[in-house]
Amino acid sequence: MGDFWKGKNVFVTGASGILGSHVTEALVAEGACPTILVRDGVPTSRLIETGTSEKVNTVRGDIEDYWVIERALNEYEIDTVFHLGAQTIVGAANRSPMGTFRANIEGTWNVMEACRNSKLAERVVFASSDKAYGDQEKLPYTEDAPLQGRHPYDVSKSCSDLIAQSYFHTYNLPVCVCRCGNLYGPGDLNFNRIIPGTIKSVLEGKAPIIRSDGTYVRDYLYVKDAANAYLTLAEKMGKKEVAGQAFNFSTANKLSVLEVVEAVLGAMGSELKPKILNEAKGEIKKQYLSSSKAKELLGWEAQYPLEKGLSETIPYYETYIRKHCQ
Repeated sequence: MGDFWKGKNVFVTGASGILGSHVTEALVAEGACPTILVRDGVPTSRLIETGTSEKVNTVRGDIEDYWVIERALNEYEIDTVFHLGAQTIVGAANRSPMGTFRANIEGTWNVMEACRNSKLAERVVFASSDKAYGDQEKLPYTEDAPLQGRHPYDVSKSCSDLIAQSYFHTYNLPVCVCRCGNLYGPGDLNFNRIIPGTIKSVLEGKAPIIRSDGTYVRDYLYVKDAANAYLTLAEKMGKKEVAGQAFNFSTANKLSVLEVVEAVLGAMGSELKPKILNEAKGEIKKQYLSSSKAKELLGWEAQYPLEKGLSETIPYYETYIRKHCQ
């Protein structure tokens, strides 16, 4: 990536999450000066375990607090913002939608408004999701598909995506939108998700649990590919054809939940059979993305097929579970 990031003051929300930790680590490696917003202290997070947290400025607070964000942008002289912070768990959104709406929708307008009022912010990259598209008859999703979430988490992403876009179209705020599929890789501590949950089950000698009927189809994007996508987009936002645009990032390899579980079992040499509960509610049956726009305008392509991603992910959880879960 050359010297683009060297010395740049970058603000990252959601830095303790799977994507945020990898984006922050990549920024440190590129010579940037990151400042991260952290709500909860998670001592087992990858951000801390890799020592990345000791190489960045840390602001404590919530994205629901506008003045925390404005202060951080001003005092740390931020020129680039990665807004990755969100409540990302579908089940949590269904149980308590108000918290999800506040974090994802109010949090997004706070970040956008603080950036609008900043005199220094030159680029803002917002983490939307494939869930923002909602249920569509035409697949794969392309960036011109309508945003029509129906369930709480999906609606929160549709709304926040549109809010981010409105700041570009109304105020000319230099913002672009990223829409990725399901992320996986080292650092994801939500064991309700299918890949870390399956790995943990195998390591504990238990049958993996599939909440749905196993036929739900998704994209699965390795987190290093996603972090690279975010940095690549930020670097190229100055191009006229990129400014204000939304981009899908995907491996273009759609897989059912059962196929993913079987891939994990195979990679771990396990003969366990999954237990299918068939009790998932409020989730879309089929979601997958076209990332042809990202390839054409950004020159971006995923580098990690599932097998390669799992070869790095499984050893991480073997170490993590041995250290923290036994």
